[in-house]
Amino acid sequence: MPITGECFCGAVKYQISGKLYDARSCHCSRCRKAFSAQASAYALVDPEQFTWVFGQELLTSYVNTQGAGKQFCSRCGSMLCGVYGGKIHGVALGCVDGDPDVRLERHIFVGSKAKWETIAEGVPQYQEFPP
Repeated sequence: MPITGECFCGAVKYQISGKLYDARSCHCSRCRKAFSAQASAYALVDPEQFTWVFGQELLTSYVNTQGAGKQFCSRCGSMLCGVYGGKIHGVALGCVDGDPDVRLERHIFVGSKAKWETIAEGVPQYQEFPP
């Protein structure tokens, strides 16, 4: 059964024919701003298994000079996916419908987490990106 996801207003929807993998929560200051939250919840996807079902024309992209960025709904602002080198890299887990059968495997960049955040135990934590 495919994995689906959509933005807050429902105007943009995607489908993934494979599995998500390498789910992580990033606590760096950039991800906090991009996700408007204490951290990101993000999983990687094989770009060939990702398709937009509808609403692709409503996407807005932000890509930095290194070719990494995000795509979000221009109507409601939901951050839907990450891009790298012009391809879908992963998805924001908060926009995935139902249970995508993936669990957070690590918390990264906890050395720069928000001072007010407390991270729950049970998932490995790394001060920066793990080796």
